[in-house]
Amino acid sequence: MSKDIALAKFGLDEGIEMKAETFISGDYRPAEDEPFMNDKQLEYFRRKLLNWKAELLSDTRDTIEGLQDGTRNIPDVADRASEETDRALELRTRDRQRKLVAKIDSALRRIDEGEYGYCDVTGEPISLKRLDARPIATMSLEAQERHERREKVHRDD
Repeated sequence: MSKDIALAKFGLDEGIEMKAETFISGDYRPAEDEPFMNDKQLEYFRRKLLNWKAELLSDTRDTIEGLQDGTRNIPDVADRASEETDRALELRTRDRQRKLVAKIDSALRRIDEGEYGYCDVTGEPISLKRLDARPIATMSLEAQERHERREKVHRDD
């Protein structure tokens, strides 16, 4: 079978590049002594981000179900007010999580585009420890601290 026929059979054309899947063990942790953002590190962070996103979306579904089930008539004014406060807090939390999902999607896009792990400000690598703790980080620790100091100065004006 020719290459063109094989590609056509699977609905592919020559312009599409297929990337081999990278396998990593469950206990793999990125190390400083390996090439920065190699295939294993990228796969590690991709999985970490996808798992985090799945957790957030699951929590969101639970909240929506809870809010739909929780629309009951509570006769006591204090109990009703308490429930409304709980709902408002839950909705604020979900809104923050929605924004977090957008940041996770952005990080996944940066992985696909080969830009993940590098500071948006300096272009330098972001430390693996920082990325492991905050995989959506877009700035190195130093750049983030400078940004926060400038932000504080402008806020205090």
